[in-house]
Amino acid sequence: MGKELLTKSSIALFLALFGILIYVTVRFEMSFAIGGIVALFHDVILVLAVFALTGQEISLTVIGAVLGIAGFSINDTIVIFDRVRECLRNAEKGTLYELMNRALNETLSRTILTNLTVMITVVSLVVFGGPMLRDFSFAWLVGSIAGSYSTLYIASPIVLWWTGGSDEWLRRQVVESEEEKKPAVA
Repeated sequence: MGKELLTKSSIALFLALFGILIYVTVRFEMSFAIGGIVALFHDVILVLAVFALTGQEISLTVIGAVLGIAGFSINDTIVIFDRVRECLRNAEKGTLYELMNRALNETLSRTILTNLTVMITVVSLVVFGGPMLRDFSFAWLVGSIAGSYSTLYIASPIVLWWTGGSDEWLRRQVVESEEEKKPAVA
């Protein structure tokens, strides 16, 4: 039963991550998708590693928490990437590094407030939830901490690295993708 659980949950996890990669690639550009997926892999692997290091069982509940963490983490990443794309689309002044830094600073208060709210709830579940919710809430606690910094310190720098810091190339990609999405006027 354990081997079957591991196989099916691994397949579900990779299908979910692949679906997120496709969505972010279609919605944004490949550099944003790569940054988001690397940050998601980081979050998932970190949660599973903490469970392995502490000797806790990785159950279906934990896998469900990991899938939820992936969705929660990519949401925060997409908010920041959407702000960067908006800056690029509007031809705001500055290098890609400066635009990324501005987008991170503009969304930082939202990120902090969202993650603090989640952590207060999750810590309450860890403390008062009992043994049935402990694994789930512990996975969410680790995942929300990892997701908080992976968006800021992993996803965004990978976009900068992937594009080589070339804001002109990324600006052109954003403008071209926006024009492709516009309906044809007859």
